[in-house]
Amino acid sequence: MKYVNSVFCVVILLIGLLLFFAGSWLISLGGSPYYAIAGLVYLASAVLLWRKRASGVALLLFVLLATIPWALWESGLAFWPLFPRVLSPLAIFAVGSLLAAFQHRGQTRWWMFGGALAGAGGTAAIVVASLFPQDVIRPSSDIPAYRTAKGDNTPSDWSFYGRNLAGNRYSPFDQINRDNVGSLELAWTYRTGKGEGIDQNTPLQIGDTIYTCTPTNVVSALDADTGAQRWTYDPKASAPFWQRCRGVGYYKLPAGTGGTGGEPVCPERLIVTTIDARMLALDTKTGKLCDDFGDHGTVHLSQGIGDIKPGYYYQTSAPLIARNLIVVGGWVMDNQEVGEPSGVIRAFDAHTGNLVWAWDLGNPATTRLPPPGQTYTRGTPNMWTTAAFDDKLGLIYAPLGNTTPDYYGGKRPPYADEYNSSLVALDVETGRERWKFQTVHHDIWDYDLPAQPALIDLPDGKGGKVPAILQTTKRGQLFLLDRVTGVPLTKVEEKPVPQAGKAPDEYLAPTQPYSVEMPTIGSDRLTEKSAWGVTMFDQLACRIAFRKLRYEGDFTPIGLEPALQQPGNLGGLNWGSVSVDTVNNRVFMNDIRVPSVFALIPRARWDDPKEEIRGHGPAPQVGTPYGMVTEMWTSPIRVPAPSRRSARSLPWISTRARSPGRCRPAPRRSLDR
Repeated sequence: MKYVNSVFCVVILLIGLLLFFAGSWLISLGGSPYYAIAGLVYLASAVLLWRKRASGVALLLFVLLATIPWALWESGLAFWPLFPRVLSPLAIFAVGSLLAAFQHRGQTRWWMFGGALAGAGGTAAIVVASLFPQDVIRPSSDIPAYRTAKGDNTPSDWSFYGRNLAGNRYSPFDQINRDNVGSLELAWTYRTGKGEGIDQNTPLQIGDTIYTCTPTNVVSALDADTGAQRWTYDPKASAPFWQRCRGVGYYKLPAGTGGTGGEPVCPERLIVTTIDARMLALDTKTGKLCDDFGDHGTVHLSQGIGDIKPGYYYQTSAPLIARNLIVVGGWVMDNQEVGEPSGVIRAFDAHTGNLVWAWDLGNPATTRLPPPGQTYTRGTPNMWTTAAFDDKLGLIYAPLGNTTPDYYGGKRPPYADEYNSSLVALDVETGRERWKFQTVHHDIWDYDLPAQPALIDLPDGKGGKVPAILQTTKRGQLFLLDRVTGVPLTKVEEKPVPQAGKAPDEYLAPTQPYSVEMPTIGSDRLTEKSAWGVTMFDQLACRIAFRKLRYEGDFTPIGLEPALQQPGNLGGLNWGSVSVDTVNNRVFMNDIRVPSVFALIPRARWDDPKEEIRGHGPAPQVGTPYGMVTEMWTSPIRVPAPSRRSARSLPWISTRARSPGRCRPAPRRSLDR
């Protein structure tokens, strides 16, 4: 026991030194004095405990008792913000009391045992409580009650990426409901053996068959009831990185369409785009290539694109099937160089695979293939996600990304600033632009539009409907537009944004659009108090990091000094899009809350082999004056924070969200529904 006590005293001494010196650093940066003061008290406690003085334990109790009002002042009664502030002092007091109790006699010993028991019980209670939902938000009285309408349980297909062309992901079934969902049991499991990449696939269900794809585009047809494999097709696709297959398309030939000898070839077909820029048509019954599509079942999407370095251009998201057309964009490797492959959007005949039209925003005169010897305009904003379609209006809604490189725009062509981070409506027959709406001006934050928009028919209060489109953004802003005209249906204001700290030859938009009458998801302004950690120690590290970083709130300019961006380049709201409850006029969405740190590196330093460039996601941005580094905002020990949920709601819209993260805002509250 003697050696255990000695070790504990040394640990408290080290904790005191750490808190004092790091806390003093925080004070010098303008931060909270709590940690330095707590460190001094722990240092005194370590000395007294070494001398076997009961007052050493009293000082541990003092830190705990002083921490509680400070933590309540900073965090209120919210559980997760309190967790790192209170847990460590409580656990330290419990251990110190227990060890000291064995060195004392009489009443002193018993109050120490009592303190140890109380401290251990409190520590255990906090840890156990962390395993259950905390800080639950329940619907307020101004939110209409959730109506459970009787469902239509007639068998129905999930035949599009978003279930239907509107992308609303709503299933009208009620056999599985809130009363019995907890009793569901696993019916079957299918192992894809997917290999490389990340599985982000949304399967299709047509009749009694499920169609799924792996990150390397291996397609399987499964019996929906048993999971038994009916067929599988491996296109032997490969890419050096970023392997993804988020979904496939489905097309049924119109009645009377014939093939060789009058018999239809592949009357029902899956449309698969691959990570090596091919488009395939597969027979849904056999998994074989459809011989009447393209070149014996294959269309090469590299046609007209020009030079493509390995991994610089291919398709990761599900194609849109609109009438008899297959509409595809393309994923372009971010931030490597200027003039990367074109972001052209093209439509192909779903029967023959022939090119019907192309929309090259850098050269609208190119309506199909470029003239001989030319390519689609290189370096244009691209659509890497999936579009939506209104068949009645004949409009395709394409969410656009950014001209690469994302984080420096000083030498971008004019069309980049005109179309970056914009939602564009295209005529389905011609591919010509009808309208566009931009969500970020001169985007240097990688706030491209990542998700399929949702088409929603809103009640107009007069018994009619207003055709609307809801576009989510990485910024956490939701834009609700008239899908006929692109005019906002809720107020959008241009607000001034920070201008200081940019690169010397960069320019910035003076204002940015804010959807002020819609909820903003997960983009609250950060403060030192927002920083979170599992313990008081990594929370202290995060506070220091926050004070050192350049941060002015939304749209903090990216420049030569490390800057904090919230939301980060992951979002906000990313590629998962939304689900629309058409009965209750509510929308549900997942959001990510991982702030990012960015810095531009002058070309001379970037190209100097002696210069060590740190950070996750470094990119050269060849053709610009700067390389860049970016990483998620993390503590030095890089301990992932627990998941959390959050909620915002309006009478017609509500959200559920989940977010990973490390050095990041404290977990917020969750909607109970």
